[in-house]
Parts: sequence; structure tokens; C-alpha cells
Amino acid sequence: MPTSAKLAAAVLFGVLAWFVSELVKPLFPESSGLGRFSEYNALIGLVIGWRIWGRRARTTWANAVAYGLTSALATTLVTLFLHSLGRMVAQSFRRVYDGPMEALVDVAQLMIKNGQMILTQEVVVTLLVGGVLGGLATEWVARNYS
Repeated sequence: MPTSAKLAAAVLFGVLAWFVSELVKPLFPESSGLGRFSEYNALIGLVIGWRIWGRRARTTWANAVAYGLTSALATTLVTLFLHSLGRMVAQSFRRVYDGPMEALVDVAQLMIKNGQMILTQEVVVTLLVGGVLGGLATEWVARNYS
């Protein structure tokens, strides 16, 4: 059932994911060919905001902060996983791997490599502040517009 809190969480975490993606783009090599990287991540943030934080709104302010941080972390992990999985599939079509286990292990290695690459102070602070503010704003919307 759509609610104002779900809509607010979806929009806020979609915007946060897009903004962080724009911060992260310069950290990747020129040859990465990111394409619609920010838009895909915004879509993931939108879904995570709706499904994780939006359905739990109307709680305490402390829980709002915790759910906001959880949504920011979940968005980060899901985007890392999906982009690593996509890269693995692209490499598997070029027959880079000897078998399926090597391909699956490479997904985890790509997640770790990309996670370390984006683990800068600017990105971490943006995720933390955005998660807290997104959580508090969603809670405010849930209390005032439900």
C-alpha cells in the first residue's frame, strides 16, 4: 500500500544513491565505461528506500536514524553486488573464467575491490549524513502526512 512515508523514503534514498554515484564516478578508471551508472543506482536506492525504510516509518526518532543508516548501507551493498555481477557476466561472455566457481568468486573479489576504491572520506560522510537525514525526513513525513 503506497504511503507518503514510502514515497518520501524512495525519493530521498534514490537521490542519495544518485548523488553518491556522481561522487564515485571520478574514482573509476576512464576505461570503465560506466554508462547509466548513476541512474541505475538511483533506481536501486528508490527500491531500497521504499521497501526497507518506507514500510517501517512511524517509529521513534532513534529508530528513524537507524533505519536511515540501514537503508544507506543496504543500497551501497546491493549496488556493489549488482554491478560486480554485471561485470562478471560481461567477462564470462569473453570466456575469461575457467568455470562457474571462478566466476562466482570473482563477484566477491570485484565487490571488495570496488568497495575499497569508493571507500573515501567524502563518500562515507555523504552516506552517513544522507542516511541520517533521509531517515529523519522520512519519519517527519510519516508523522505529519499519514
